[in-house]
Amino acid sequence: MSLPRLNLTRLDGSSEDLLDYQGSVLLIVNVASQCGFTPQYKDLEDLYRRYKEVGLVVMGFPCNQFGRQEPGSNEDIGEFCSSKFNISFPMFAKCDVNGPDTHPLFIHLKAAAPGILGTEAIKWNFTKFLVNREGEVVGRFGSADGVAKIVPQIRQLLGNE
Repeated sequence: MSLPRLNLTRLDGSSEDLLDYQGSVLLIVNVASQCGFTPQYKDLEDLYRRYKEVGLVVMGFPCNQFGRQEPGSNEDIGEFCSSKFNISFPMFAKCDVNGPDTHPLFIHLKAAAPGILGTEAIKWNFTKFLVNREGEVVGRFGSADGVAKIVPQIRQLLGNE
């Protein structure tokens, strides 16, 4: 199941198509700025800077559904990411990843890579989905799974193994 054509809205309100990322390896993450896992932003940014030239794109999707840990506006989120972590990877508008208003991208990701016992629901912030260059979802990683656990698979998908 390859990635669908979807309109995505960046934090600054600009629009782009998910298919603009076709041919890249994607690490799609639901993020939050007031979470115990928020320090993962640093590792995600380091990963992006290390591998972006060979085709990796980290994509951040802020979500306020878990403990209300992303209460700010898109502007607030952008300021936080810039000032605290110097984030340069693409960040998108705050969205829902579960429930009736789930962003269409997360509907697709969850169906393509269900979690433990086949459940599609995302359990917490910093759940990560890995997508290969062909647009196929090839991995789902939980909040506690740090970047180091994912790097070998990313390197393989990038052809850097």
